[in-house]
Amino acid sequence: MAEPPTRTAPIFLVGCQRSGTTMVRLVLDSHSRISCGPETRFLPDLRRIVGRDWERLARFGFPREDWLRRIRDFFGGVHADYAAARGKTRWADKTPLYAMSLDFVTEVFPDAQIVHLIRDGRDVVVSHRKRFGYWSAVKCVVKWPRYIRAARAVGATLPPDRYYELRYEQAVTEPEKTMRGLFEFLGEPWEDGILDYDSKQHDVAQKYTTEAAKRRAAASLTEPIYGSRVGTHRRELDPFLRLLVWVFSGPTLRALGYR
Repeated sequence: MAEPPTRTAPIFLVGCQRSGTTMVRLVLDSHSRISCGPETRFLPDLRRIVGRDWERLARFGFPREDWLRRIRDFFGGVHADYAAARGKTRWADKTPLYAMSLDFVTEVFPDAQIVHLIRDGRDVVVSHRKRFGYWSAVKCVVKWPRYIRAARAVGATLPPDRYYELRYEQAVTEPEKTMRGLFEFLGEPWEDGILDYDSKQHDVAQKYTTEAAKRRAAASLTEPIYGSRVGTHRRELDPFLRLLVWVFSGPTLRALGYR
């Protein structure tokens, strides 16, 4: 039987910050074909070229499609060269912020596959407080549903083979089953040991690995993927934040089936 065609489409991993995107990024980067390097964050800045600066730049005489191609060649070229230097043939970009500009991302890369990681917004608020402070948690009750709505709105316009929602809770409680589903969506073969990402080399900021190591040690865990942070809101969300979540995040939580 002939081998299935190899996919080369770029992968974009998005989701509200503190939703587990770093964990999934490391799993992707552990695949022999996929390179998922450091966050880029600057792609929305290039939107100015075909956005608010377009009237001026159009005077060069190049059509908008040509500018989009130049953006695609530049941005994609950085990732492709980085992947090739690591012996990889396909690239992925993990930048949570791109959840807010997926319409532009998919315009620049019309074949891109989008992976949207979703986590219980109440636990995301708790994680924001622990990582960034109380005021960040307060703002998160509005930010989390905004990220969810923005990404899902674009996802609804894409075919099933272009947009995939991955639940954090399933990823950490049934990692192999969940990640097998992810790689099936991506059209990539499953590889043994892919979940043991901490045994592989990644270009990731030390703060992420240090933080994860501290959490595992506190919970007396050895596995790189663990579910001990699921449902932390039940014991760590104070009454004021709980009220804010109910008012601002409640409709989105219910729409996603979180109870």
